[in-house]
Amino acid sequence: MTDSLYAPFPPPRRGRLRSLSALVLLALVASLLAGPSLAAPSAPPSAAPAASAAPAPDTTEGAQAVDTPPPSAAQAFQEADVRGRFDAVYDETVSRFMRLLANLPLLLAALLVVALAAWLGRVISQRLHWLHLRTRNPYLDSLLRRMVQAAILLIGIVIALDLLNATAVIGVVFGSAGVLGIAMGFAFKDIAENYIAGILLSLRRPFEPGETVKIDSYEGRVASLSARAMVLVTAEGNELRLPNALVFKAVILNYSSNPRRRFDFTMNIDASHSIRQAQTIGLTEIAAIDDVLTDPGPSWTLVEFGASGSVLRFFGWVDQRKSDLGKTRGEAIRRVKGAFWRAGIQGPRTTTRVVLTRDEGAVADHHDIEPATSVGVDTSVNRDIDEHVAEVVNADPQNLLIAKDAPQ
Repeated sequence: MTDSLYAPFPPPRRGRLRSLSALVLLALVASLLAGPSLAAPSAPPSAAPAASAAPAPDTTEGAQAVDTPPPSAAQAFQEADVRGRFDAVYDETVSRFMRLLANLPLLLAALLVVALAAWLGRVISQRLHWLHLRTRNPYLDSLLRRMVQAAILLIGIVIALDLLNATAVIGVVFGSAGVLGIAMGFAFKDIAENYIAGILLSLRRPFEPGETVKIDSYEGRVASLSARAMVLVTAEGNELRLPNALVFKAVILNYSSNPRRRFDFTMNIDASHSIRQAQTIGLTEIAAIDDVLTDPGPSWTLVEFGASGSVLRFFGWVDQRKSDLGKTRGEAIRRVKGAFWRAGIQGPRTTTRVVLTRDEGAVADHHDIEPATSVGVDTSVNRDIDEHVAEVVNADPQNLLIAKDAPQ
């Protein structure tokens, strides 16, 4: 029993020793500063009446004025209530610490609510099909995921502040966020413009990944669309990054929107050759290529006729999903050139031919080469792209353009 009573106490922890040492040092400094004021003798109660009963100083003409010396620095330091100030700071610190300990369970509950909201927002944002919000657009899908996660986290923060009875902070935060948003909007106008343009492009979707487009003077295949820029891969294999704001405001030419695409090329023949014969040979050779479509079929037009010869332009259509436009065009040029060579149709001569006498036979041959009738010549309206135009018109239910002959 005696041993248990006089058993040595466990050694104090370092934290407690530091706290006790700090308190002792603080008390020692306070006692040293307040020592002179405590040691000074206080005036007895009877001293005040005695001082009042003392005769007034002589104010006659012969009396000399007595100057009161200014208080010294030690007296001014003694008059300052240093110990009282330290006591007030200490009491306030202890009071705040005790309030913090009393509110510690609520603080832990608020932190738990915020952590739970962050976890729940991450889980739900990764499973948007629960909310029927998943889209085919990866960019818009990522944006919706971040918005859902941020909304759930914000709800958790509001609940945590309500637990701590600090809902007034919400108004302050939103007010500061509004002012900060205006300042940030002016400072980062270009970044905000690109971000909003990226959202609008993802909603409108004027192109798909892998499509060939021409944006102003830039041409390439669409690779990706981010919050900052759009990436095109050029024919040389280089990555071209265009700001979203530029893409949104630019003129966009989408070569891949219609699977069928037309190619064209020109052939120059000498003025002495028959245009009708060259036309027939050219169309026959283009139609014989397997990759050239028959609906719409090949066509032609006369671009120019002059001293340098006749310029014929041939057209053909390919299905971009099955054939390459450039390769098919090159094969068409090769076949038409070979057919012209075999038929004796040559290009414009580089020498000048001067006729001094009229050659009647040449005139007769020329009339035989070019028929004098237009019977059988196709001059109808070109309807090659009418079907695709109708598809584009009917694809948008909110089309603002209405045909003149459409029912009202």
